[in-house]
Amino acid sequence: MSAKYTLKVVSDFASAHTLRDYPGACSRMHGHNWKVETEIEASSLDKTGMAIDFKTIRQATLELTDKLDHRYLNEIAPFDTINPTAENIAATIFEGLSKALNSDTIRVKAITLWETERACVRYTED
Repeated sequence: MSAKYTLKVVSDFASAHTLRDYPGACSRMHGHNWKVETEIEASSLDKTGMAIDFKTIRQATLELTDKLDHRYLNEIAPFDTINPTAENIAATIFEGLSKALNSDTIRVKAITLWETERACVRYTED
């Protein structure tokens, strides 16, 4: 059996959005204090005994979420053309982090995006 390490970093950002074509109150502009859980899977460790520095994961996540922080999501790409649902936001963060962090030994395993303390979506790819 080969070794697998799962690392997790939690960060947050605040933003507003409007859900297009939604039959309820969320069709009006409203905001959230989002929590992002970034999970990284690694298959080996470096000479210091780390898969990847937690600071590296946190920095890459912050670089993406800073573009969303204190913004009206419907006005920025890709949410100016796709609905800024929790599902689409999680997938967009996953895609960006995969481009930034994936290597031969490290890959983004999942993004869990908390819209509230009681509601979240987990996005992953096989």
